[in-house]
This record gives sequence, structure tokens and C-alpha cells, in this order.
Amino acid sequence: MDDLPADLRAHAELGEFLRSRRARISPAQVGLSGEAGPRRVPGLRRKEVARLAGVSVDYYVRLERGHRINVSEAVLNAIARALQLNELERAHLFTLTRSTRSRSRPLPTRQEVRPGLRQVLDALTDTPAIVLGRRTDVLAVNALGRALFADFDALPVQERNMARFVFLNEEARTLYVDWADAARGIVATLNLYAGTHPHDPLLAELIGELSLRDEDFRRWWADHDVYQRTHGTKSYRHPLVGHLALNYEVLVPADDPEQMLGIMTADPGSASAEALRLLASWTTRPADESTRTHR
Repeated sequence: MDDLPADLRAHAELGEFLRSRRARISPAQVGLSGEAGPRRVPGLRRKEVARLAGVSVDYYVRLERGHRINVSEAVLNAIARALQLNELERAHLFTLTRSTRSRSRPLPTRQEVRPGLRQVLDALTDTPAIVLGRRTDVLAVNALGRALFADFDALPVQERNMARFVFLNEEARTLYVDWADAARGIVATLNLYAGTHPHDPLLAELIGELSLRDEDFRRWWADHDVYQRTHGTKSYRHPLVGHLALNYEVLVPADDPEQMLGIMTADPGSASAEALRLLASWTTRPADESTRTHR
């Protein structure tokens, strides 16, 4: 799909998303367990989705195949109900449909961190923090963030990307206690971004590179799951300070939703809080002793 022209990529993305959602639902889940006939693939048939949504089979088949057709909000809601989409998936379906009707709009080649976010980042000296932009590009990271993840500032600009770090840096696989969960979240985040920016050539380049170089990414990208970062907890296995269980919060500026500030904190009085303090102490040492050279 990454080799398709931009105007066809959005249609292909819509069709693949619908197929992936259809494949995950068994007939029994929608009261069709009595349907006769062997099934060559898992999930619902196209005609079953069409019946559940109250549209013609031909109409649904054309939609899933990426044909240029106008779809009403009522029909999209009916399809979302038939496929049992959650709220984020439903919003993604609507976004994908809008993207098939919109013309390609070039994105700026370089995204700069907002000055206000930079000031907040620099003020956070005792907790890891990072600013991500489009395609999970790393726009800025504070000293403790570099000590936790990697010294992104030392990388060429085009390589400062969290997805590239997670999938192409071997040390990332040991840093995350549950690497697969973190990696799948990154893929689902990129899938969500692809719905709003199907014409982004740098996204196509990133997806193409990761698909060629990592089998896990290629398989999970084909699942078409979507995910939006908000808050949660992640566990890390840091080479210097050991286990870290960190809570994260994602803050998005109201006037620039394409930048997000991620802040990681440890529970007060916990072993992770003490380990984080120890890691912070290393960031204040001379450069030749600093953990900035460690991942």
C-alpha cells in the first residue's frame, strides 16, 4: 500500500481497516452462529456485515474495495455498530472516510517544538519528559528523558523518531519490560495518524522502512489497530538503575494537537522513585561520566 499514489492510499487504508475489523468478529458474536457453510477466513462475510448494517451487499463491497463512493453519516454509524467498533475506532472510520474525499495537502517538512512546551520541558529536571510530533517524531527531550531512552539530540534529525527507536534499536527491546505491548501501541498510534494524514510522504517512508526491517512491525501494521495515548503505566528495565515502574501523562496543547508532551513520574516513596532520583543524579555529572551515552 505504501507504493500507491497518495489519492489511492486513503481508499486502500479504509478498505483494509474495514476488512481487519470484520475479520475479528465471529458470527456467534452477532447472532449468526446458525449460518451454514464452511468459512475460508475468520470473521464475518461481507454480505453479513451488509445485512447487519442495513445496506446492499454491492454497496458494502464497493466501500471495502476502496471505490469512490459517498457514504452518509447514518450508514457509517450502522457499519460501526455492525462491526462493534469502540469510540476510537468509530472516529477513525469517520476520519478515513473523510480522507478519501479530501485532496492531498503537503505538510511542512520540518516540525518545530512549541516554545512554551520547550520551556516546560526544560523546567522538568527530576522526571523524564519528551515532546512527540507527527509520526512519533521526537521533537525535544529533557536530560532525564535522554538518560531513560536515548540521546535523541545526538542523532540526525531524520532519525529522531520513537517508532524507529522502539523497533530498530536492540537496546529498546530490553529497556521495556513488556516490549511487545509498547511496540504494538506505537504501531496503533501510527495507524491512527495515518487516518488523518494519508498523504504524508514521510509517513509512507517510515512505514516502508519499518516494514522492510522488522517482521513484528509488518505483522502488527496489517492488524490496523488504533490507539491514542492518554495516560497509563509502563515498566522499564534500565541498565544502570534497574526496574522502573513509571506513570505517564500525555498533555496536548489546545492550539496544536500535533504535538504532545509526555511526562513520566514514579509513585512517591516507591523504589522506582528512588531509582529515578539516582538516574537524575547521573545526568548532573560531567559529560564523560553521564548516562547520556547509555540507552
